[in-house]
Amino acid sequence: MVGFDIALLPVLRELAERGSVTAVAAATHRTPSAVSQQLRTLQRQAGVPLVERVGRGVRLTADGSALAGMAAGVATALASVESAWSEHLTGLGGTVDLAVFPSAAELLLPGLLTRMRAYPGIVLELSDVDVSEGEFAPLTADHDVVIGHRPDGARRADGAAVETVALIREPLDVALPLGHPLAERERVGIGDVVDETWIGVPEGYPIDRVLTALAAASDTPPSVAFRTIHLPVIENLVAAGHGIALVPRYTSGTRAAGRFRLATLADVRAGRRIEALARPDRAVRPAVRTVLEALVAEAHAVTT
Repeated sequence: MVGFDIALLPVLRELAERGSVTAVAAATHRTPSAVSQQLRTLQRQAGVPLVERVGRGVRLTADGSALAGMAAGVATALASVESAWSEHLTGLGGTVDLAVFPSAAELLLPGLLTRMRAYPGIVLELSDVDVSEGEFAPLTADHDVVIGHRPDGARRADGAAVETVALIREPLDVALPLGHPLAERERVGIGDVVDETWIGVPEGYPIDRVLTALAAASDTPPSVAFRTIHLPVIENLVAAGHGIALVPRYTSGTRAAGRFRLATLADVRAGRRIEALARPDRAVRPAVRTVLEALVAEAHAVTT
């Protein structure tokens, strides 16, 4: 491979992750024609087809996918050298873009910000996101760290493209109005609650997958009166007697006293995994690694 320009590799990697020349152009602040030109140059240097036409767009060939995977390794190696040199010259610092969904922000963000006071050279830029389970990993293309969640048993993000740092396994409990017949029970079974009216999250979100699994175990479709991504709204509706809900134990537990009761599910191990996701080339940056370590420490603190 003669005259192979590794500076062109990132555009191939971006195409593999974003799926279209237009998306790559928008993310990298180039024109689509400039992206296409770089792809043609890289393909000529590689000596084999890297992309092929599909309808009005393009997709990677098998060789293109292989080279895109190698591009991630190159980016990680370069980022490691650049970050180490920068730290050598100026000390630990830089900006870290952290995307976090609301209930994880409730649980982790106050303590994280307190911990980061020990690192005045690191600036945290915070983004509020709330997406379905499969959409957290793609966000790592635009953020240094993404805090996502998935239900027990669901697969982790692809380890080759995304580094996953486990933070919390948060059990899911059943939230019951104070006057509910089951409100004095510490544990409830699937048969006790499956016919109830539920307050839920949107379909495709991790907690909804658990509710669907409960329904499948009893062969009874759940009756969901209302769906929302906002956990406090769910809690308010339960407290007002409009239904019951599956809620995360540590997060909702801080607001339950005097408003609603939490009962453990007796027949199933229901929970969600809260994780920090990062591209490997971003995770090697000392500032990003420091944030990840602070997140792990804070997750341990809030659960113990």
